[in-house]
Amino acid sequence: MPTTVEPHATGVLERYKALLPVTDATPLITLGEGATPLVRSARLEAEVGCEALYFKLESCNPTGSFKDRGMVVAVAKAMEQGAKAVMCASTGNTSASAAAYAARCGLDVYVIVPHGNIAEGKLAQAVAHGARIIAIEGSFDDALRLAREITDRYPIALVNSVNPHRIEGQKTASFEIVDVLGDAPDILCLPVGNAGNITAYWKGFVEYYQQEQATKKPMMWGFQASGAAPIVSGEPVPEPKTLATAIRIGNPASWQGATDARDASGGAITAVTDAEILIAYRRLAQDEGIFCEPASAACVAGLMTRANSEDVAGKTVVCVITGSGLKDPERAMAEFAPELQPVAPELSLVEQEMGLQ
Repeated sequence: MPTTVEPHATGVLERYKALLPVTDATPLITLGEGATPLVRSARLEAEVGCEALYFKLESCNPTGSFKDRGMVVAVAKAMEQGAKAVMCASTGNTSASAAAYAARCGLDVYVIVPHGNIAEGKLAQAVAHGARIIAIEGSFDDALRLAREITDRYPIALVNSVNPHRIEGQKTASFEIVDVLGDAPDILCLPVGNAGNITAYWKGFVEYYQQEQATKKPMMWGFQASGAAPIVSGEPVPEPKTLATAIRIGNPASWQGATDARDASGGAITAVTDAEILIAYRRLAQDEGIFCEPASAACVAGLMTRANSEDVAGKTVVCVITGSGLKDPERAMAEFAPELQPVAPELSLVEQEMGLQ
């Protein structure tokens, strides 16, 4: 029997509780996450050559990234189990989300970050919400290892995507795509860092297919940055390098889930260069009106490069925009901002600057 969705319910836990690990003891907390827009492409669709291209704007979640979907479930279940504190390792978005939901629920929150490898916009969010930040001289993989060890030793809930409740929440984005389109897309494109998201989306599409809410399941196309592409190369990357900080991860925690999703869907996980990411980043901002963080642009970069070699004609494609461009304002200024030369407040001079004279 098809699952009845409550379209006017607020938050992921209310809207999809029949498909989530929600019990009578689970607090139905929310910051208004989920129900993010699915926006059709204005210009890139024709260039790619598919039947329809959509962008799933997960950047419109409360803290500006897809992490809120999983975090609300992870924090709710931690509260259900009596936790008074949560912890995560993060390159940025997870820390912002964990800190926001912990603040909402009156929990302490601890965040381990790789020093110098987190965008200031993301770190600012975590700090504003009251997180205790521990910066280490190491990688994200080192941070996650430490977070696991600490939460094994103390009564603190780990809320990284190794927590299965995170995957449960993140799968709801698949449900929303099907709810809006009326069926699953033919291809889903998304960036791959720690690989929890591709794992979660595939889980959601499979469950909706089993519930007869969709007649098909999409091919999953994941994209890593070429300097941080362990799944593509088949081995961990000790020192991952990419300007897309959100996917600068050398040993993904959900590696197996990502390869399972790739293989079961008949999809692929490939790499794109930083140069290709920046081209897509600019095109999204200037041709589509979508301001995303560089990691989000990786999936659009991948689609643009694969469009020339893959048959996308007649296909419906969805690209997941995982985080807001406001997460990394330094990158935006570096890419877009001209060197401003102030002029006197005179009409003729302003007209000249506008190119009207």
